[in-house]
Amino acid sequence: MMRKLNRRLAFVAAVLLAGAAVQVAKEHRPTVLRPGLRLCAYVASAGEGSVTVVDLVRLAATGSILVGPTPTGLRAHPTRKEIWGVSTEGGYAWVIDASHDRVVARIPVGTAPYALDFSPDGRRAYVAASGSATVVAIDCATRQIVARARTGRRPWLARVTPDGRLVLVPNREDNTLALYDAATLAPVATIPVGSHPEQVVVLPDSRTAFVSATGSQQISAVDLRRGVLLANLPVAGTPAELILKADGGELYVTAPESHGLEVVNTWTTEVVESMVLGSAPSHGVLTADGSLLYVSDSAAGRVMPVLIGERRMLRPISVGQSPGICRLNPEENLLLVVNEASNDLAVIRVRTQSLLTMIHVGSRPRDLAIAVF
Repeated sequence: MMRKLNRRLAFVAAVLLAGAAVQVAKEHRPTVLRPGLRLCAYVASAGEGSVTVVDLVRLAATGSILVGPTPTGLRAHPTRKEIWGVSTEGGYAWVIDASHDRVVARIPVGTAPYALDFSPDGRRAYVAASGSATVVAIDCATRQIVARARTGRRPWLARVTPDGRLVLVPNREDNTLALYDAATLAPVATIPVGSHPEQVVVLPDSRTAFVSATGSQQISAVDLRRGVLLANLPVAGTPAELILKADGGELYVTAPESHGLEVVNTWTTEVVESMVLGSAPSHGVLTADGSLLYVSDSAAGRVMPVLIGERRMLRPISVGQSPGICRLNPEENLLLVVNEASNDLAVIRVRTQSLLTMIHVGSRPRDLAIAVF
């Protein structure tokens, strides 16, 4: 009798687990995912010079692609079935064919590139080489360099304005923001900004840029039409990441040293509020409607959800060791967090604000891109 009861209980438990698995799959399978399409995360591992492919429907790693030493700057191409990135030590940009998960191009761009950006139409990619003091434009179809320009000392990255007209390059050792014509890379203007500029965001109307000045604990606001500095805004601690609201109205600045988040009103060009979030808030991602901001705390091993409208932090979500880059999937029902010290990818179910699973992705993961192909 007891054996029959145990078998029945085991059967019921198996049915419940299967039902739960099906429900979880339904929850995070995007409605846009037609037969033949894939939803994947691509995670760059600095320790192995590779990119791990993670199937976000099956929630499992499906392969590893060798791309070169110190891969970073991962971006899903806006129109092509490709993942682009750079090899900082190799001095080239690389291209992964996402249909076959293989590298199809390596494009020399100069010494020590850190990031890349695409033109709004996806026809060109732009890369600044920090060690070569150059910026290049790449034709994405032919994968050939079609323009090149000199920059100041230690250019950190290249950022394209939303209207596609300008390429912005912060020169870290010159304390300047250089503006180039996106079509020709002809110099347009060079504007003094705060000390050691690194990150750049541009308002949707392409009129104003905000630059993180890591050497002077400031955010520099720049008028791109007139080519002048508007203000250097002091912030508490060294600015880490700049997170711009979709409508451009507010800019959120993480500051690990001061344990908090700075809020900048971009219309009035002033810091309007500071929030203490945790030990060392570093990276973040904002929902499309701007209501919820997720910030990773690299020291505490957790992610803090922040209700932006109320300026209120919800219950922290524990993840792995040294969480960094965060990304939401297209449906915004999964939050992905790269854990640099525990070598895994944390997958958080947004509906319940809870950790769903951890997926091993290789040694020292540093960057992440998500794409539907």
